[in-house]
Amino acid sequence: MKNFINFHILISHSPSCLNRDDMNMQKSAVFGGERRVRVSSQSLKRAIRKSDYYRQHLGEASVRTKKLDELIAIINDRLAGRYDTDLLKKTVGLLAGKELSVEVATEGDAVAPWAIEEVAWFCEQVKRMVAQGQDEKALGKLLKNETAAMRQALASGVDIALSGRMATSGLMSELGKVDGALAVAHVLTTHSVDADIDWFTAVDDLQELGSGHLDTQEFSSGVFYRYASLNVKQLQENLGNAPREKALEIGAHLLHMLATVVPSAKQQSFAAHNLADLALVSFSDIPVSLANAFEKPVRSVNGSGFKEPSIAELHNYWQQIHTGYGLSERCGEFILGQSSVPEGITRKSTINELKTWVMNNGEG
Repeated sequence: MKNFINFHILISHSPSCLNRDDMNMQKSAVFGGERRVRVSSQSLKRAIRKSDYYRQHLGEASVRTKKLDELIAIINDRLAGRYDTDLLKKTVGLLAGKELSVEVATEGDAVAPWAIEEVAWFCEQVKRMVAQGQDEKALGKLLKNETAAMRQALASGVDIALSGRMATSGLMSELGKVDGALAVAHVLTTHSVDADIDWFTAVDDLQELGSGHLDTQEFSSGVFYRYASLNVKQLQENLGNAPREKALEIGAHLLHMLATVVPSAKQQSFAAHNLADLALVSFSDIPVSLANAFEKPVRSVNGSGFKEPSIAELHNYWQQIHTGYGLSERCGEFILGQSSVPEGITRKSTINELKTWVMNNGEG
């Protein structure tokens, strides 16, 4: 069984500014000695977690916060008042290593993901132990012995299973640490980019001359390479030893989102709602990025654009890596247009066919 699923996506974005830094400039990185436009992995992962597709196919995402008081209100709402506030406070306090006060707002040590059903499971344990007359110290000790059952309860926290969780205090630091199954690279253009500047004004309809506000915004366009790797066994473990079929189903949905979900920044101004031109998926024994296909920036030949040469470079580098390292892979690809596919890659006509191929373990 191949344990890693590698996702390689090429997606062309029309003029946009999908991810900005603290100076309101689009994020960038130097690769191969030339500057590329960058979309951070955090930005892409958040866009995926917050997407309608995620909610429809993988359920509600976890709540990421350090505001424990507001978290309790959200949990109470999501669980339709299943537990009283005192029990929720006791449970969240034990998990976070904090004593929640009525008078003072309490914050965790850092922003952390909280799965609602996971908290509900801990509430049940605390409720049971309190009924048995256990004090808080005993509660912590007894809960440590519930690790296996708690892991099973994690089956509802898909994005925690994918992205992991690191906690520094409370019972969560001992019971809730999760090694993420999904690795996502920062997205880079396959070519160097010279940014453009949009000089814009906000016209005041009640002002006779000039404008009410003026400013500038950096933007650009380009072909972007997205890469992610899914550790199937780690995902199964994180989901309470779920069957491989469940992990592969999640992998198929990840493929769809990596090919279609776009960060929302400045989209009301640029509307760069572009879908992937190419999606290459491989089942492999190791995670393998193909980013070095673009270490030498792709050049446009005779005004032909960057998409076709980017596809050619990706295929060429895949062939070199696949052959040079003797990789045992099962590869499938969906690609728009008439571009040929190298021998060793199974071509699929639609993204849905490629998703089905993933769910079938890269066979068929």
